Amino acid sequence: MAYLLSNKKKEKLASEFVYSASRSSGPGGQNVNKVNTRVELRFNIDNSQFLSLLEKFKLKEQLKNRVNSAGELVLASETQRTQLGNKEAVTGKCFFLIEKALTPRKKRIKTKPTLSSQQKRIEKKKQAGAKKKLRKPPKID
Repeated sequence: MAYLLSNKKKEKLASEFVYSASRSSGPGGQNVNKVNTRVELRFNIDNSQFLSLLEKFKLKEQLKNRVNSAGELVLASETQRTQLGNKEAVTGKCFFLIEKALTPRKKRIKTKPTLSSQQKRIEKKKQAGAKKKLRKPPKID
């Protein structure tokens, strides 16, 4: 069961996002040195008014590699050729990460090995033991 943010909650969270634009990296063309198309999104998890304490804790735990020391989730996009395209891309990426982080993990169901797999394991062990026995010098009585 995936955790899905409602459109209303997405709008509220989007109001807390801070965007900044800068020049994209990579090989240049005629436009690359003049246009700020790379968009960076900053979302301060601690100061969010629309997330519960449990949700904030889960987000910080699941996304700890993307959260800086100030408690901000920092994402960037420079895949599109326009600033608006990159803004939409980074916003979508942020919502995807939030939904993924808040989705509860499935508990692993313990299973027993099948009877045939147990027998195969024992047979392989016996073969390995027999091989080692053949390496020993013969006993002379």
